[in-house]
Amino acid sequence: MAVDIKIVEEAREPRSMDPKKFGLWLFMATVVMLFGAWTSAYIVKRGDMGWSEIILPDMFWVNTVIILTSSVPMIWAVRAAKQDKAEQLKIALGVTTILGIAFVVGQFLAFSQMIDFHEHFTGGAVSHSFVYVLSGAHGLHLISGVVVLFIVLRATLQGRVHKGNMNTLEMCATYWHFLGVLWLYLFVFLLLNK
Repeated sequence: MAVDIKIVEEAREPRSMDPKKFGLWLFMATVVMLFGAWTSAYIVKRGDMGWSEIILPDMFWVNTVIILTSSVPMIWAVRAAKQDKAEQLKIALGVTTILGIAFVVGQFLAFSQMIDFHEHFTGGAVSHSFVYVLSGAHGLHLISGVVVLFIVLRATLQGRVHKGNMNTLEMCATYWHFLGVLWLYLFVFLLLNK
């Protein structure tokens, strides 16, 4: 009889993922497919006439260091929240946000370097346009990540993020780490396929 009650109780427990987290994972899968399509198109177009070598801006190296470094305070933020260390959580989210803004500024500086190299979005080689599209689209996603960071930081300052309420922070961290991995993929792809 006790076994039957246990089975009924287990059947009532929801086993599904949080709908917001599921939506985030679907969105990230869509982004992966989008960038996968663009990088596939890049490889196909590379064989066409008129393709020219790309000179990657030095800022791409700096931005790679910035985005990878920004994952460290994000990990710190999640740990601090799990331990209810509010001050550490605020500092860690603040540092992550500053590094995110630095990355966006760095992308604009990288575009400026590309213009100095006479690599323009239009009117030049298709290869140059691809670099703008890949890095620019990633930059737009990163701007959305910075906006989410501001939202989570505000909620943290209001005391709404703590070990009992981690969902928003966990989603923010997942998206932020995803953006870092995506940039690393794009940067290595461009390095290997100049």
